[in-house]
Amino acid sequence: MVETAERRRTRGGGGAARRAERTAVRIETARYIERNIPNLEILHSEAMEIIEQNAETILAEIGVNFVENPEALERWRDAGADVEGERVRLPRGLARELLKTAPGSFTQHARNPERSVEIGGKSLVLAPVYGPPFVWDTARGRRYATMADFEVFVKLGYMSKWLHHSGGTVCEPTDIPVNKRHLDMLMAHMTLSDKPYMGSVTAPDRAEDSIEMSKILFGEEFVDQNTVMTSLVNINSPLTFDATMMGALEVYAAAGQAAIISPFIVGGAMAPVSVMGTLTQVMAEVMVGVAYSQLIRKGAPAIFGAFVTSIDMNSGAPTFGTPEASQITYGAGQLARRLGLPYRSAGGFTGSKLPDAQAAYESANTLNAGLLSGVNFMLHACGWLEGGLVASPEKFVMDADQLGVLHSIARGVDTSENAQAMDAIREVGPGGHYLGCAHTQANFKEAFWRTEVLDYKPYETWIDEGGRDTIQLASARVTRRLEEYQAPPMDPAVREALEAFVTRRKAEMPDAFA
Repeated sequence: MVETAERRRTRGGGGAARRAERTAVRIETARYIERNIPNLEILHSEAMEIIEQNAETILAEIGVNFVENPEALERWRDAGADVEGERVRLPRGLARELLKTAPGSFTQHARNPERSVEIGGKSLVLAPVYGPPFVWDTARGRRYATMADFEVFVKLGYMSKWLHHSGGTVCEPTDIPVNKRHLDMLMAHMTLSDKPYMGSVTAPDRAEDSIEMSKILFGEEFVDQNTVMTSLVNINSPLTFDATMMGALEVYAAAGQAAIISPFIVGGAMAPVSVMGTLTQVMAEVMVGVAYSQLIRKGAPAIFGAFVTSIDMNSGAPTFGTPEASQITYGAGQLARRLGLPYRSAGGFTGSKLPDAQAAYESANTLNAGLLSGVNFMLHACGWLEGGLVASPEKFVMDADQLGVLHSIARGVDTSENAQAMDAIREVGPGGHYLGCAHTQANFKEAFWRTEVLDYKPYETWIDEGGRDTIQLASARVTRRLEEYQAPPMDPAVREALEAFVTRRKAEMPDAFA
């Protein structure tokens, strides 16, 4: 924990000192979550067996397409699959056997070792929004995202206590050529934060650039022997693996870097409308994707991904925070554990255009489902609006604040002698109060989770301070965080080498905006 603001000189004894302590600036990150609570399991053993058998039937009888990737087809043929054109059919049990070499958990290293994370087991790693081309804030409304916006989100992520990961494409900086923006985004993650980050997947050569930049940051030998990046490899559901995503997967798997193998499912459009049908397709697609990563390199880290939402059958728009999506999130967690793989799903999802009540309801539903379903890596944990089309700084800090709730719930109930509080009950006795007792005085600082955004002041104080709603409070929080931001220290030689690499790579190719 680093304090970056000088404490005010105050009068008034202990109360004033405590107020000064609360208002001092801190840059700290909570350790990734380690659950001490059980997962919510909604599928009985027979249901899971049915899903797995049906998934095997899909792979054996229907098959999957690997488009425009002859090398992948040859790998599958050598592995014993039936390949006809671009269609690959896997004998029952082949995918399950191949994916056994994928680790059940792994460490993703950060350049600050104190912020490295464990992905798998009972852990939960929280990462920010990924991919929106637009940004919304109270000052300028909705607009195309820029690199300046991207840097704002990376700084906010670095300053967010409950966020463990810097993420990847926190927004799409449209003011930089498509073929070069990945270099600037990686540079921002590497220099403005010291949390773990994600690599580029929009083309295989961009994945290679990500690895080369990581070798500059960490050292070539370290990257060769450790996982320093996670990447998001989406399956083109239903049952299609395109050359771009698979090309990036091939690069990362060969380098021993992690990939989230994630179907992109809108129920009723890219998967059946039923929970069982969707879970079956998700399992089939993930099994193939993870198995393919193991054909590239046995032991390459892979994460069972499930991005699932439903569709509004009236408008065709995706919906979020729905009970069906939560059921799929819970069920997919059971399937991931059945396969022995880390699990990625959930996030602060909403279809709302503003960080309003709809956004709060839907985000709370999906965040809590992620916690209880056993998610190990949660992308989109903060900042998501309008079905993922928009990233919002205000929504970012509102969500990031609420991630502290997940930490508190995941700790479970303390049953220690101190938590039993028998001394306090004896001291106070019948008819008293606990405000001044020794147990309260000893424990009050850490007893309750505290928000840094929401308002709990009396009505009169709230009015005197302008009667601000939550969006206004969040906007003020964004401003304050950015004013307090200080970049983490970095070896000047490493930074110079990164800048030289980015300059050289940009000079080697003409700008492309498509």
